Amino acid sequence: MSGFVFAIPGALDLPTGGYAYDRRVIDECRRAGGAVTHLALPGGFPFPTPDELQTSARMLAALPAGQPVLIDGLALGALPADLLRGLRHPIAALVHHPLALEAGLGEGQRAALHTSERAALAQASAVIATSPATARRLQQDYGVAPDRMAIARPGTDPAPRARGTSSRGTGQPVRLLSVGAVIPRKAHGVLVDALARLAARDWTCHIVGATDRDAEETRAVQARIAAQGLGGRIELTGSIPPDALARHFDAADIFISASLFEGYGMGLSEALACGLPIVASRAGAIPDTVPAAAGLLVTPGDSEGLAGALGALLDAPERRRQMAESAWHHAQTLPRWPQTAAIILETLQTLSRQTLSRQENSR
Repeated sequence: MSGFVFAIPGALDLPTGGYAYDRRVIDECRRAGGAVTHLALPGGFPFPTPDELQTSARMLAALPAGQPVLIDGLALGALPADLLRGLRHPIAALVHHPLALEAGLGEGQRAALHTSERAALAQASAVIATSPATARRLQQDYGVAPDRMAIARPGTDPAPRARGTSSRGTGQPVRLLSVGAVIPRKAHGVLVDALARLAARDWTCHIVGATDRDAEETRAVQARIAAQGLGGRIELTGSIPPDALARHFDAADIFISASLFEGYGMGLSEALACGLPIVASRAGAIPDTVPAAAGLLVTPGDSEGLAGALGALLDAPERRRQMAESAWHHAQTLPRWPQTAAIILETLQTLSRQTLSRQENSR
């Protein structure tokens, strides 16, 4: 295969799990000898302007005929099916999670995104999902045939065990860590409400993630923290560099997530890699990502249930250590990034071979 184009909307250095996945895939595919060309589509997806759609169409149409194109789902699901059908390239889709499952959407937006993404996926010769749960959803709700599917779970880098998982822990207060941008889907407000129910316990919580993605949600979470009188105990750090994030993982005793949906949950796998016990919602791919022995899962949006699960761990340091041990051992079985890249390379290589075969048979 001469290589493939990876079309991704917006700036590649955005601090989200999806963009981190894309960056790492590009690096690992190139390291494995794959010729990957990054194509930066306009940044307005999944709600592009007409001008951004026209620009995207021109950029994709200008690519060499026959060259496979992998399109990140943030863009693909919003591209018109007619546009995709008219391209002279075999298309593969990379779906982190369906666009319509983002929280905070109106019903009209949700329906429009579902219809658009279903139509767009029908134009893809191959569809790569980042988790088995997302693959099942695409087959059941978006009509993607199993023989067009591949699953490339995010890789997980080896990490040292967090100090909080040692026999002595990090001491008091117990340090909680949540990782994710302050957007409605991450449900940090639910987390704040859960922590308010545990105000009598001795803990602090750091919420690490971008605070500039949704200004209204950030203000709402900040207001909820203030209203609950937890300003001295819950910190919104904003985006931080990878080395600073690693220090937060190392200093944590428990990882917690109130997310309403995850296509995989890279923060959760990073927590497992550090041997952290987990309290999270039972949403999307989270039950597939977090083994039962390492985590307590509750109903999404249930602050009372989240508080109950977290309180059970706060009161039982020995149980935390047992779950930490399970997390650490499970992490040794997680895929590494070269494995993720190998699946994507093989999918694009197969797509390229099939395209060449059809061209030869049509001559």
